[in-house]
Amino acid sequence: MFNEFKEFIARGNVMDLAVGVIIGGAFGLIVSSLTDDIIMPIVGAIFGGFDFSNYFIPLSSGVTANTLEAAREQGAVFAYGNFITVVINFLILAWIIFLIVKGVNNLRRQQAESPTPPAAPPQDIQLLTEIRDLLATKK
Repeated sequence: MFNEFKEFIARGNVMDLAVGVIIGGAFGLIVSSLTDDIIMPIVGAIFGGFDFSNYFIPLSSGVTANTLEAAREQGAVFAYGNFITVVINFLILAWIIFLIVKGVNNLRRQQAESPTPPAAPPQDIQLLTEIRDLLATKK
């Protein structure tokens, strides 16, 4: 069982997937920071200085707080501002992934259009080919 597990882990696809998940998690944090710390404050400034993350509609009469965190502690809220922030975050991430996939596809297409010449056969095959050709000319 242990040997099967080692064989499973040693496969390239599993390691590639693990690296992808780790890098994807880190990349998600970068995109979240870009959205929360750079883009949303600019959007808020353009639309009158408000912070999208604190836009909510109270769903119970006991919610009187001005911030989303405090309002959630008081009761149920419809946090549409936070949803807008998450949607923008997703769109940025999807756009960047699209650009990466597009770049990889272009590289693959370029490689397919310009095939590399076949490698020279090994020296023993070349010698055998020369011998065959010499024998063919003697007949």
